[in-house]
Amino acid sequence: MTDAAAVQRAHEIFDPLAGAYLERAGVDIGPMFGSEGLRIRSKVFAFVGYRGAMVVKLPAARVDELDGVDGMERMVMRERAMKEWMLVPAAAAGRWQPLLDEAFAYVDSITP
Repeated sequence: MTDAAAVQRAHEIFDPLAGAYLERAGVDIGPMFGSEGLRIRSKVFAFVGYRGAMVVKLPAARVDELDGVDGMERMVMRERAMKEWMLVPAAAAGRWQPLLDEAFAYVDSITP
């Protein structure tokens, strides 16, 4: 599957989940890493990455715990591991909703 096809498939999974969040107060869509992500009070908590994975912001310890499980991996940008960002592949789509919930709760709790 090409990256474009993978991104399209990821949006087919992500967009309906995102729609429910957009009904919440303080949640909108904004730019993040060349994509558009779900934000709570202007802080991104989830988006679809260029490789077709959902990317979520979670506490560093949770990312450590999940790294390598079901194909999930820590996000790396410019050879630098991002301590609070996790890539969740479409193959693990069953985990998207619960991890999206975790990401929202985490970013909501740390965002004034």
